[in-house]
Amino acid sequence: MDVNEAYDKCSDITRAEAKNFYYAFLTLPRTKRRAIYVIYAFCRLCDDIADSDAEVNEKLKQISLVKQNLKQIDSYNMEDPVYIALADVINRFNIPVTHFDSLLSGMEMDLSKSRYKNFSELEDYCYKAASVVGLMCIYVFGFRDTRAEECAISLGMAMQLTNICRDVADDLSLGRIYLPSDEMLRFGYSEELLGSLQATVEFTELMKYQVARARNYFVDGMRIVHYLDRDAKVCTSLLGNLYLALLDRIERKSYDVLSNRIRLSLSEKLLLLAVTWFKVKCRVWR
Repeated sequence: MDVNEAYDKCSDITRAEAKNFYYAFLTLPRTKRRAIYVIYAFCRLCDDIADSDAEVNEKLKQISLVKQNLKQIDSYNMEDPVYIALADVINRFNIPVTHFDSLLSGMEMDLSKSRYKNFSELEDYCYKAASVVGLMCIYVFGFRDTRAEECAISLGMAMQLTNICRDVADDLSLGRIYLPSDEMLRFGYSEELLGSLQATVEFTELMKYQVARARNYFVDGMRIVHYLDRDAKVCTSLLGNLYLALLDRIERKSYDVLSNRIRLSLSEKLLLLAVTWFKVKCRVWR
């Protein structure tokens, strides 16, 4: 398989799986868009390992194999289109391979850890699960100020914390609780209450705190727009606004993410795309 066919395969994967991200990616110029599709396809490949029915030890072995593949990505004759395209993207955009290693370390953490004692532990996980993906992407987007890296870290944190707020019930069904244990204790909300999906007053206050923290990260993260190439501003702004809209939806549902499914419709996403495009073109950033 040649590299162009590999890129096409990654585009197909993104189109089928990306959901929230896909509409933002469409705003990029072709070369950058196809490169971002490759990064997404690699992340999807990793997620498929984590989400498979295999035993944890087998999943860890597969992640270790991915790490080995990354180490020899330039010299190994690979047949997987994702790796073929990824080698080209890494070299073309000079993306540090250490960011991919960090992502895989986050996956290993997620497989071996189902509770987080405090926010410091959760912050480390969020950096490896999301911030490093933002750091990969800005090399494709193009930036000329190192402050873009700081913003990418904050934006990744904000988006991952939003996912955690949105998916409390889904994560619980998988045996995982990402809400820091010490904060649950501080707000008087026990794991037993969460297990029975009780949206008590204490839960509401706990979730208000989680949402407020995510919003604080967005304040710093959304400044990234000022440091990126012009042709990547709409994409990045839209990604942030899509997740801010999820936080808005959580608030409108009185923070009850246990009995309400927090999602955006296609029409809402398209409206956000139009509004974001207009604001960026007029240099009015949220």
